[in-house]
Amino acid sequence: MKSESDTDDTNKELTVSKWTISDIELIGIGGFSPLRGFMSEKDFQSVVKNLRLSDGTIWSIPITLQVSKEEADLLDIRDRVALKGEDGITYGVLTLEEKYTPDKKMEAQYVYGTTDEKHPGVKRLVESGEVYLAGPIVMVNRPSHQAFENFYMTPRETRAMFSELGWQTIVGFQTRNPVHRAHEYIQKLALESVDGLLLHPLVGETKKDDIPAEIRMESYQVLLKHYYPEGCVRLAIYPAAMRYAGPREAILHAIVRKNYGCTHFIVGRDHAGVGDYYGTYEAQELISQYEEELGMHIFKFEHSFYCKKCDQMTSMKTCPHTNNERFILSGTKVRELLRNGECPPPQFTRPEVAEILVKGMR
Repeated sequence: MKSESDTDDTNKELTVSKWTISDIELIGIGGFSPLRGFMSEKDFQSVVKNLRLSDGTIWSIPITLQVSKEEADLLDIRDRVALKGEDGITYGVLTLEEKYTPDKKMEAQYVYGTTDEKHPGVKRLVESGEVYLAGPIVMVNRPSHQAFENFYMTPRETRAMFSELGWQTIVGFQTRNPVHRAHEYIQKLALESVDGLLLHPLVGETKKDDIPAEIRMESYQVLLKHYYPEGCVRLAIYPAAMRYAGPREAILHAIVRKNYGCTHFIVGRDHAGVGDYYGTYEAQELISQYEEELGMHIFKFEHSFYCKKCDQMTSMKTCPHTNNERFILSGTKVRELLRNGECPPPQFTRPEVAEILVKGMR
């Protein structure tokens, strides 16, 4: 991270969103390596159409800085632009190399698989500025993550931690939700094959109806305390915004976890999905095409649940019984229970976690 003196030679400034600030941070700390800034039009077009940067490197989601035409018109190529939050703090400095106007309908269709503005990713895309700015950035100030600071680690720090722990194989788990019994089940199945688990929850922007990060982080801690072996699991935050890009975002999540030092990654059902926009195992099918090139082992798990007949957690692959015997709750139903002050049943989530969720959602 650079000092404020690095902004002394800036001649322009922009106020940017929390979403953009999280992208600045991930670029700055190496989470989005090999990116060094916001994408050029050449890289943008290649990523959108081919899931690769223009040099051939796998990359599945455009990382762009979107501004209005009025803002873009005030900037000249080679300007050094201070990128400020609404709090007035400068988080990064952009050396402007390019301005371009993308085809957003094409971007939406390729990246999100739809142009439906009810999709949260498409909605944000449509509502954002029509001009994209490209060029390298320098992170000047890292955003504060307040109560999560004890769980903040850069990729350099997680890699050092894994080395100190003697872990050679590490599985990463991405989540924007509390960990329920099905998640716990597949995490522990994965742990049977590796040295350690990095529970890496996303704490940046999410949908309004997603459970807030503060509540989720409390639930993760109590779950790890009571139900996981201390020597095999570490909790750290992933300070990114959620794009809800389904299969494409699964690939991004794997790349990022590799940057953090993971050798394995879990992709379950409807990874990074929303609504009914993606097939149940579409993310697994897409990432399978790139698994060897990614250099990671991808654990692809079937839908898991508690079966009353089996009297245990199981999956479609191993349980022979009908849906009448399977205990499955939708996210909508769980949120409804929480809003009503009711605990989800123990077959769905651990009682300690349920208590935190009910208390936090009141």
